[in-house]
Amino acid sequence: MQAVRTARRIEGVTYAVRDVVLLARQAAAAGKQMIYLNIGDPCQFDFRTPEHVVEAIVRALRDGHTGYAPSEGTAEAVEAIRRDAEERKGITGVRDVLIGHGASEPIEILLTALLEPGEGVLVPRPGYPLYPAVLAKLGARAVPYDLDESADWQPDPEQIEKAIDGGVRALVLINPNNPTGSVTSRQTLERVLEIAERHDLVVLSDEIYDRMILDDDDHVATASLRDDLPIATFGGLSKVWLGPGLRIGWSVLSGPEPKLAPLIEAMGRLARARLCANHPIQHAVRPALEGPSDHIVATNRTLRRRRDLLVEKINAIDGWSLVPPRGAFYAFPRFELPVEDTEVVREMILGHGVVLVHGSGFGQKPGTQHVRIVFLPDERLLTEACDRLATYTRGLSG
Repeated sequence: MQAVRTARRIEGVTYAVRDVVLLARQAAAAGKQMIYLNIGDPCQFDFRTPEHVVEAIVRALRDGHTGYAPSEGTAEAVEAIRRDAEERKGITGVRDVLIGHGASEPIEILLTALLEPGEGVLVPRPGYPLYPAVLAKLGARAVPYDLDESADWQPDPEQIEKAIDGGVRALVLINPNNPTGSVTSRQTLERVLEIAERHDLVVLSDEIYDRMILDDDDHVATASLRDDLPIATFGGLSKVWLGPGLRIGWSVLSGPEPKLAPLIEAMGRLARARLCANHPIQHAVRPALEGPSDHIVATNRTLRRRRDLLVEKINAIDGWSLVPPRGAFYAFPRFELPVEDTEVVREMILGHGVVLVHGSGFGQKPGTQHVRIVFLPDERLLTEACDRLATYTRGLSG
C-alpha cells in the first residue's frame, strides 16, 4: 500500500518552540523532574489573565454572543483597537483593522495576500519562527538580516539594505524582539523606514509585547514615525493581557489609502473565506485595552526581577554570556562550547530535565551558538535551571 504523498511546501515548516516538547515528553516519561523554559505562556506559571478580561468573556457567553461575528471583527473591538493605535501608540492614518485567531492569523493573511511564490520578505535573524514557516508554506523566501548582538541586538540598517534584491516585497520588525528581548530604538526604526521607502517595501511591525518593557526604554510604535508608508502593526491579548490561549490578535494597517487599498481588499477576501475569529473572546478586547492596567506594572516588576537573576546566573557560567533583555520575557544567551546548540538542548532535556530551545530554531548569525530561555518561572526554578546548566557545562570540560 502506497503512503499518502504530502506537499513539498511542508518540508520548510518547522517550529522549534514546540518541536522540543516531543523530547521533553520522553524525559518526563523516564522520571525526570522537568523545568520548562521553552514556551512563552505566562499562564503555565504564576501569572493569570486579569479578572476584568475573564469577566468580559463570561458575560459575552451568558449574553449569547456565540454566533458568527463579522469577518473583520466586531464593531466594538475594531473601534477599540483603532483608538488604542491612535491614542496610545500614536499611529495616524489608520486604514484598516482585522481581528484574527491570535496575531499569527492576520500575519499569515497579510503575507498570503501580498506575495507571489519566489518573492522575498526580510526577516530578523534571530526572530520568531512563524515568519519563515509561513513563507515556506507560501513558496516565498525568507531573506534574513542579522541583529547586532554587540549593540543590544539592534537591527543593522546597512545590512538590511544590502540584503534587498529585486524580489523583496516586505520587511519584518519584531519589537520587542522574540527571542532576544531587545527593544529597537527610535533612531534605528527611522533609518529602517527610510530604507523601506527607497525600496517600496511593506513593513510588518510585530509589537505583541509592546507594553512589556523592563527598563526605562520607551517603546516606539513603528507606524507612529511615518504616515506615508504602508505599515502593518500587530498586537493581541496573548502576552500583555496574559491570555495566550484566548487566541485573539489583530493587525492595524496604516499609511496612504490608495496604496493600501488593494492589500486591504485582498486581506478582506481571505478573512471572509475563513468566516471569523472567536466571537465571545472579542468582547474582551475593549475591556482589555480601555480597562484597568495595574497587572502590567506588576507583571513587568516580576519579570524585571527574574530577568536580573537570570542575567547574573548565566554570566557566571564559564563559556556563557547574555545580553540583558529589555522587553518581553525571553533571553538569548550565547555559548562558546565544543558542542552544537541542538546537542546542548538535547542533553539539557534528557540528562538534566531543563527544556531550552536551540538558537538555530530562531535563526542565529553563522558562527555563533545560542539557546532561548523563557524567564517566566519563579526565582527558585530559574536558579535550579541555571545550576543544572552550570553542572552540564562543567561536565563538558571534565
